[in-house]
Amino acid sequence: MVEGMIGKKIGMTQTFDENGNVIPVTVIKAGPCRIVQIKTREKDGYDAVQLGLEDEKERKLTKPAAGHLKKAEMPSSALLREFRRSENDELVEGAQILVDIFAPGDKVDIVGTSKGKGFAGVIKRWGFKGGKKTHGSMFHRAPGSIGQSAYPSHVFKGRKMPGQMGDKRATAKKLQVIQADKEKNLLVVKGSVPGGKNGFVLVKKVNFKVDAEKPASAQEE
Repeated sequence: MVEGMIGKKIGMTQTFDENGNVIPVTVIKAGPCRIVQIKTREKDGYDAVQLGLEDEKERKLTKPAAGHLKKAEMPSSALLREFRRSENDELVEGAQILVDIFAPGDKVDIVGTSKGKGFAGVIKRWGFKGGKKTHGSMFHRAPGSIGQSAYPSHVFKGRKMPGQMGDKRATAKKLQVIQADKEKNLLVVKGSVPGGKNGFVLVKKVNFKVDAEKPASAQEE
């Protein structure tokens, strides 16, 4: 069994539950992903499976990436990512991982890159209140004091300041799977997912259990 798979965000829509309540959902084109490499505890030190999504022309790949795929006798892929796997599974290189590894009601974590919002001030980026807008206060959307004057005479690391907002790795946790369409390779989950349309995401099962044995050093102790 594989922990998850690679997908592409299609967009958001809405559906209805059995009680007629409106549910906001995100549609993801999940796979089909192809197994490029299987990593084992004996050879690589851990159990994992490397999946590839979306065939791409070989001329767009780097030479190391093209050589890696050629060695595995696999078609070129635009995106490669690793996922955990059960130790006692029967996966083989070249096999496809389809969206039916998920079922309605499952909980998943979805990892993506959040939308970039450019350079933002402290009010937009961190939710600062700001100053008065009347009576000539001259203090409206500025951050205010950021440090001490005499001691220790420097700004502490981690101070909330203006800067680049978004365009970072983000995870939406414990989203419920509403539908998994194997024929169309579509996964419908409740709620929003990080990133914009056509952005790549990683869909992972919550509390995925790996039937791995303890290392030899741990067993001796």
